[in-house]
Amino acid sequence: MKAHFARTSDDGQVVCELCPRGCRLREGQSGVCFVRSCRAGALVLDTYGRSTGLCVDPIEKKPLYHFLPGTPVLSFGTAGCNLQCKFCQNWQTSRCRDWKRISVDAPPEVIAQTAVDEGCPSVAMTYNDPVVYFEYAVDVAEACHRLGIRTVAVTAGYIATQARAEFFRHFDAANIDLKGFSERFYRELCGADLKTVLETLVHVRANPQTWLEITTLLIPGENDTEAELDAMTRWLLANLGADVPLHFSAFHPDFRLLDRPATPHETLRRARDIARANGIRNVYIGNITDRDGSTTFCVCGEPLITRVGYQIASFALTATNTCPACGATCPGRFV
Repeated sequence: MKAHFARTSDDGQVVCELCPRGCRLREGQSGVCFVRSCRAGALVLDTYGRSTGLCVDPIEKKPLYHFLPGTPVLSFGTAGCNLQCKFCQNWQTSRCRDWKRISVDAPPEVIAQTAVDEGCPSVAMTYNDPVVYFEYAVDVAEACHRLGIRTVAVTAGYIATQARAEFFRHFDAANIDLKGFSERFYRELCGADLKTVLETLVHVRANPQTWLEITTLLIPGENDTEAELDAMTRWLLANLGADVPLHFSAFHPDFRLLDRPATPHETLRRARDIARANGIRNVYIGNITDRDGSTTFCVCGEPLITRVGYQIASFALTATNTCPACGATCPGRFV
């Protein structure tokens, strides 16, 4: 399918302007994402309508804790990514160039109808980054909305300014990976830049249509110092406010980063303590069992939603999303 956000340079190359990389392509070449290519002098999305898998998950697995908690979500992805994370934990699909072998036909209307048939009130575009399959993602979102199904983007947020607004306006919720809080980390471990991701976070937060949550995978010795976590959570408070849920997830050695240990439980707890001390109200611990770190608390301290793994153990919010103890509203999209 012909792709959007492209131009032809003076020397005849096709320039992809979807993300900050601005890949310049001659006939037959593909971008860094390897799914957007130059064919017959135009930029095309090679993986349009092809999915590497569909799965019904709990919405908490995305992770989203303040968006339709306790409901199933139909998750799907394709192949390719515009980041080059050395620690990628979905590298079998995000870096697989033989995408035809591992994918099946999945037209947008089929995905939307499958969500209806499976009793899923939402569809999540995940596993790899939906930014790189922009046109397919938008068409799936529109097909879902026609059937009353809500949409979720699980993304690194590495998208160019001119494409950002058009992309996110199609989503009811997004979980954005804030992979670290230094340009060094993004440059050396992700092949990207921090500035673009921060701009994306500000943009999504300013759009009331899209519910936002953030995930940071903590890698020992790379992005887990107290100074970096303090700086990151202070920035989040100042620029996004206190109510955006923040998830700290445990790393396990994978792909090209096999020389780091798994994240200690204490590191995750320390990160949560720093974020809460800096004013972030809803901070969670993921990929590891932690009762307090998976519980949604009211500002008064009352537990509102308790979780065991990805399952809801108790739900105390009132029908108006308020705390039964003090009457404060819990931010989120609960119905």
